[in-house]
Amino acid sequence: MNDPIAAHFERSRLAMSQAAQDKALLGVARDIAAAMLGALRDGHKILIAGNGGSAADAQHIAAEIIGRYRQDRAALAAIALTTDTSALTAIANDYGFERIFARQVEGLGRPGDVLLALSTSGRSPNILAALQTARRLGLVTAGFTGLAGKAMAADCDHLLVAPSDETAIIQQIHLAIAHGICDEIEQTMIRDGKPA
Repeated sequence: MNDPIAAHFERSRLAMSQAAQDKALLGVARDIAAAMLGALRDGHKILIAGNGGSAADAQHIAAEIIGRYRQDRAALAAIALTTDTSALTAIANDYGFERIFARQVEGLGRPGDVLLALSTSGRSPNILAALQTARRLGLVTAGFTGLAGKAMAADCDHLLVAPSDETAIIQQIHLAIAHGICDEIEQTMIRDGKPA
């Protein structure tokens, strides 16, 4: 196909369709939503981390949770570990880039919180270090990755694997799933009587 835009749409459509019909993937997404809901109901928070496009997705997801997704309701606790440039650069300078998220998990994470770690490759050293730190501290660990990232399973209570090995498409699936999780959280919290 000589039209890169149409070709991308077609690859995206096929991957999204496959993800939408994957019962195991949808089950993991529901498990992650339930873990987040449990944490938020108990007064805990969601920490979210990723690199590059996944860093932008981490910020996007945190904004949907702390602000709102589609409806007015009470604010919920979510922090993207990708946004504090002073912390990121100080930690990278003093401890190495591999520690930029782990160090924040050490300072901000508490048992019962959830760490959502986004890595399309599943091999990002700073994401793996954050997951290991979160596990050690008693956080619930959830990961979003692609087909090549199944090694993240060792450090995740819940691992969602997008059915693609193409970074852009993996990220599209991650964001679609994250929006579904945000919708589940929001609808449930409103039903539970947590209005704005």
